[in-house]
Amino acid sequence: MERLKLVLQYFQSNSESISNGICIILALVSVKLYTSFDFNCPCLPQYNKLYSLGVMIVPPVILFFFGVLINRHAGVMMDEWMRPVGNRSKNPVVVKYLFSAMIQRALLAPMVWILVTLLDGKIFICAFSVSVDPALFSGFPNDTDLNVMTIMSKVPCKEDLIFRNSSFRKAVFRYIRCYSQAVGWSILLLLIILGALARIFKPFLDDNASSMQTRYWSNYLDVEQKLFDETCVLHAREFAHKCVVQFFEEMREDVSVYLPPPFIAGHCFEEWEDAEKEKLHGITRQEQMDELLSKWYYSKPKLDVTWEAQRSRAWVSWRKHRGKVKYSDV
Repeated sequence: MERLKLVLQYFQSNSESISNGICIILALVSVKLYTSFDFNCPCLPQYNKLYSLGVMIVPPVILFFFGVLINRHAGVMMDEWMRPVGNRSKNPVVVKYLFSAMIQRALLAPMVWILVTLLDGKIFICAFSVSVDPALFSGFPNDTDLNVMTIMSKVPCKEDLIFRNSSFRKAVFRYIRCYSQAVGWSILLLLIILGALARIFKPFLDDNASSMQTRYWSNYLDVEQKLFDETCVLHAREFAHKCVVQFFEEMREDVSVYLPPPFIAGHCFEEWEDAEKEKLHGITRQEQMDELLSKWYYSKPKLDVTWEAQRSRAWVSWRKHRGKVKYSDV
């Protein structure tokens, strides 16, 4: 139970971990879909390969685009790529990193589907049974009026009358299935080797400092977008409250919620009033909000918080000075 909690905490720690968790879940879903899918080969020469390749290719394509759709890196990458330059320059390295991360995660579920189909072998047998030379196996049913291609296309269908209790079909079936599993294990081994080599040699090929900067700013773009959306929600809620209260200003019970308690007076009331104004950041009309949103899109602020840090220090010093004055007065 404790390990499960640790795994859940890891997947909830940041956006990248959440994306990894979603991709793993999507890969497991692809395995579940294949196991629940009842594959029935047409057993017709002109349709076997077409149908089999369709089952092997179309679902991975759907899973790939679905992985791109649910991957948050896709939205962040497109926003960063399409936005106007404005006050902040674009970093193509960050866009490239986001694109690479998106592709890697989106390819996980399709690769799992392809590997599962190859290791299972049914689709491969249906697609390539016609391509097998029947002379390699004994017991070919030559007592029928069907041609060789039609007979070989019926190898995946064990219920066919031609291959009832036939050792020929079992031999061909095992041959193609072993071939399919060999291809599947080879692809899996190749992917593991490539991943291990990439992990080992990446520090030698990339500049660690620039790689760290790229990861930092890619995470920054994601966090910035989240915080902007959350701030917009809070601001819209407060703006809506103000509009509703202003519309129903004659209803004292609603207005009283936004008024200070009776015991607040003097400078305390002034502080409360300033705090209420600060929630809306001086925005009182729709035109102001539209202008602010347009400014955010066309000219995002520079990545420099020097002015904000100076203002915070000035605010702290002013509060300390005011506290000393009030204490001496008392």
